[in-house]
Formats: sequence, structure tokens, C-alpha cells
Amino acid sequence: MTVRRDERLVDGPGMRPVRCDRCGAGVEARKASWQQTSVQWTAAAAAACAERRAALGDGQDSGLFLGCEALRASITRAALDGALVVPDP
Repeated sequence: MTVRRDERLVDGPGMRPVRCDRCGAGVEARKASWQQTSVQWTAAAAAACAERRAALGDGQDSGLFLGCEALRASITRAALDGALVVPDP
């Protein structure tokens, strides 16, 4: 049996810049569906994110920051506005 190569990232929409409406952190994001989002953070975006700073508190990166609700809302808005393509199922 031949395994089909996964080319979803090649065939689908690429990463697009999205800026958080709350803190201005700029990330690269893509939507594979309305339920799935990929985000690439830069060091500058991670440092700018107000929710990340609040979650990490004393500055020690414990690895427990699971995501930014403000950025999630900004990405959803970008998808609804058409700035991020959401492929048909």
C-alpha cells in the first residue's frame, strides 16, 4: 500500500500576517478549517503579547501559555473579513 504524501500545506492557503487588535503583536497565521488554526510566533510577537506576559507573570517561561484570546479573536476577524482564507470542507 502506498502512503499518499500530505500536501495540505503546499496546496492550501499559506501563512498570512495577522496583527493582534489588543497589543499589536504580529504573527503569521493560516486556517485549514474554521476549527483549525496554525500560528507562528516571532520573538517580538511573544514579547509584545499582553496575555502572554500576564500568564507568565514573573518572566520565567514555564511553557504553560496555551494561547492568547485577543489574538484568537483577531484571527477570527481576519478570516471573516477575508484576509485569511478558510478552505471549503
